[in-house]
Amino acid sequence: MILIPYRRLVLNNSNNFAMGSKYFLHKPSVTIHKTIIPVLSSKTHLFQNQRLIFSTFASKPISPIRGTSNLSYRPQRIPPPVSGVVLEDPVEGIAESEHVKVLKEKLSQIGIDIGSCGPGQYSGLLCPMCTGGDSNEKSLSLFITQDGHAATWTCFRAKCGWRGGTRAFADVKTAFADMKRIGKVTKKYRQITEESLGLEPLCDVLLSYFSERMISRETLRRNAVMQRRYGDQIVIAFTYRRDGALVSCKYRDITKKFWQEADTLKIFYGLDDIKGASDIIIVEGEMDKLAMEEAGFRNCVSVPDGAPPVISDKELPPVDKDTKYQYLWNCKEYLEKASRIILATDGDSPGQALAEELARRLGRERCWRVTWPKKSTIDRFKDANEVLMYLGPGALREVIEGAELYPIQGLFNFKDYFTEIDAYYHQTIGYELGVSTGWRSLNQLYNVVPGELTIVTGVPNSGKSEWIDALLCNLNQSVGWKFALCSMENKVRDHARKLLEKHIKKPFFDVRYGESVQRMSAQEFEEGKQWLSDTFFLIRCENDCLPNIDWVLSLAKAAVLRHGVNGLVIDPYNELDHQRPSSQVLSNRVPRRKGENHMAASGRRESFLSYY
Repeated sequence: MILIPYRRLVLNNSNNFAMGSKYFLHKPSVTIHKTIIPVLSSKTHLFQNQRLIFSTFASKPISPIRGTSNLSYRPQRIPPPVSGVVLEDPVEGIAESEHVKVLKEKLSQIGIDIGSCGPGQYSGLLCPMCTGGDSNEKSLSLFITQDGHAATWTCFRAKCGWRGGTRAFADVKTAFADMKRIGKVTKKYRQITEESLGLEPLCDVLLSYFSERMISRETLRRNAVMQRRYGDQIVIAFTYRRDGALVSCKYRDITKKFWQEADTLKIFYGLDDIKGASDIIIVEGEMDKLAMEEAGFRNCVSVPDGAPPVISDKELPPVDKDTKYQYLWNCKEYLEKASRIILATDGDSPGQALAEELARRLGRERCWRVTWPKKSTIDRFKDANEVLMYLGPGALREVIEGAELYPIQGLFNFKDYFTEIDAYYHQTIGYELGVSTGWRSLNQLYNVVPGELTIVTGVPNSGKSEWIDALLCNLNQSVGWKFALCSMENKVRDHARKLLEKHIKKPFFDVRYGESVQRMSAQEFEEGKQWLSDTFFLIRCENDCLPNIDWVLSLAKAAVLRHGVNGLVIDPYNELDHQRPSSQVLSNRVPRRKGENHMAASGRRESFLSYY
């Protein structure tokens, strides 16, 4: 099999294909007989934007895919190298024409050294743009036409892709002046004028329409708002200008349908009004820009393309790939000088998404945002023009002057918490001062507060668990709280007995520790069982493994959501598998057995109470 490149060429405005040999891509290590396969006729016209595509064909005569009189072709085999025979260089003996000399000089000016590359062949060279990457790969494919009048090239490195073309006697600087050695060609925009677009002054019908929206003739005249006729229809034409010159135009018909002139530069509407301004207002539509001027703000621009449906969850793209917001980068020099940018976009979801996308690109630290006033108890006004129509220019000024700092994640002010602070002061949240423990002597020292963690510590058998159980019973009786219990030292039946005795205030058994108090009756026992079921929910491991804190907290969360518990008890905390990293060393260097921490090893035990 032979790899044969083929190239799509434009020949006298018709599409044709030509074939060539793989041996034209790289200079062979041996010379070949003076056999030249003519690929292109002298009438071939080359253009800059051509590509090389590689395919695999059998080693046999090749027929052109499309043949015309402009494509000369003669099938011919290339004889294989013969051992012991010195072959000649195919370029040797071909006289270098004046065109080729000029072409070589031009190519050398842009970094392409063609060396001994001759006409009618492909050559593999080092790309001057990417220098072949780390491997110095000869990835640039250069082709010089048979007559030596023109050359084209393409770099096949994926990270480069530089390509171009020139003729011997043509202004090569014009062809490459805008490339700036990065392989890009600056997009060309249409040149438009009011005359070429057929723009006219506004008619009385459109002037009346703007008047109903509180936009004056003077504002329309200063912003060069015009009209254009499409058959029997007249549409509004918002002219986009930069330094007074018309660069684009956006249209709006009576059904509020928008469209723009194609292949024109994307910029802000009203761009000249923010030149050199330190404070800038950005709105979502041209009507809002005009409304801001009626309220006394000329330092206002409108985005040209409306708002996105939602906020993007992706990272910001590079500037050259940020096509939706290209107008920002086209107007970069106007925005760089602004120290305060007020985002007055629409109040709906797309408008807020636009504000966020603009803030991401402009910098939240210098952005402010507006909150449109209420239209009713539920709805707010949508945009600047609606506020102007219903409330007047004074109300619109107040909205802009009352703009607030755009929020930055992680940076707050006490004002952001005034609602919570007010509720705390007026004690409307609930349990601001905590809940009584049920023991008057202890209330001056300790109250139970939701959201806080209580640690009860002491030596074994000092009564920690008994005191905690009594506290839970008091809290349930006074405020009706429920609890999740992770009690690893108690059997369930023993724990139930202790809790029932504290709740009913009678002994569970008729034994000596009950002294003269009568044992709880069967009816009290049944009612107590229902109380246990309603008040407590157990977190227990049924096998021999030790639970860890993450497992306990996940079950406590489920108990909060499913049963509405108000507190979690872990008794004792030392019995949990703490799963310390192997690199963590205990501060007092006490050896730790499984299920123990340093307090347990030193004779201390801990119980945790967490309130929700």
